[in-house]
Amino acid sequence: MTKKIFITGIAGFLGSHLADHFISNGYSVSGCDNLIGGELNNVPAEAEFYQYDCRFRNSMARITKDMDIVYHCACTAYEGLSVFSPHFITENTFGITASLLSACIENEIERFVFCSSMARYGTQDRLPFTEEMQPRPQDPYGIAKYASELTIKSLAEVHEFEYVIAVPHNIIGPRQKYDDPYRNVASIMINLMMQGRQPIIYGDGNQKRSFSFVDDVIYSMDKMATTKGISGEVYNVGPDEEFITINDLAREIADILDFDLKPVYFPDRPQEVKMAACCSKKIREEFGFKTKVTLREGLEKMVEFIREKGPKKFKYHLDIEINSMKTPETWSKRVF
Repeated sequence: MTKKIFITGIAGFLGSHLADHFISNGYSVSGCDNLIGGELNNVPAEAEFYQYDCRFRNSMARITKDMDIVYHCACTAYEGLSVFSPHFITENTFGITASLLSACIENEIERFVFCSSMARYGTQDRLPFTEEMQPRPQDPYGIAKYASELTIKSLAEVHEFEYVIAVPHNIIGPRQKYDDPYRNVASIMINLMMQGRQPIIYGDGNQKRSFSFVDDVIYSMDKMATTKGISGEVYNVGPDEEFITINDLAREIADILDFDLKPVYFPDRPQEVKMAACCSKKIREEFGFKTKVTLREGLEKMVEFIREKGPKKFKYHLDIEINSMKTPETWSKRVF
């Protein structure tokens, strides 16, 4: 019997790539999206689509009925903005997880795969981050993600369903929104440079991150649906070889675009983690994961995608709840 997979955030970046993957592998796929961050043209024609908001529990119960596996990718994944719009971000991170989870338990879903975030780790005493580390989230978004994980674990103990926690780190690739001023640093930089504008960097630019091309992420996300005996496990997802500063990321993109780079620097964003990188040893050993796309190759694919679509003006589509002296001027004064 064909497995039925439901994907929240199916019109978004990761959700739409997951849908493509599972459809091509013969699964029946459906999903929902409220289109805050997603786009209708990302949804595969073969998928059954519902323009529903995950906040509404009864709606979730109706559309997840008879599903086997649920991938919960929907989220307002705005780590920096969460310090200034905590209500909106946490409602659409923790609140929607509780709503969906309740519906899935009612419908006796076989397995629940939750897309968490590297923000769960916060600042640690050593790098890279490994799955056994005690999470120390330091912004409302990371706190909401970790609270979601704890809620899933608690309810699984009572209601006896399988779950797996995926921890992606800085996924990049085609379909990522590049006109959003609040997130997606690589996409923002490419969009700015294609407009002939200098990239904006917070702080001194020596923050370091690892970036994961979406195809490499999908490999492990697939294993989380198909591998037996992994219920309750947490997996860092994505390559871990290339640990790069934001300054060097800007230089790499400028080199691809043959752009005369002179970044514009703004003050640090409050609560930003300076050094964040996840170890992928666990997925390499358990899933046979191997990196197939280098950072350079991934950035080139993004440039090709954005060039085809055309650069866009940035859309300040989300309200800032707390507008104070500490709110980044890039947002309060709409610098982008």
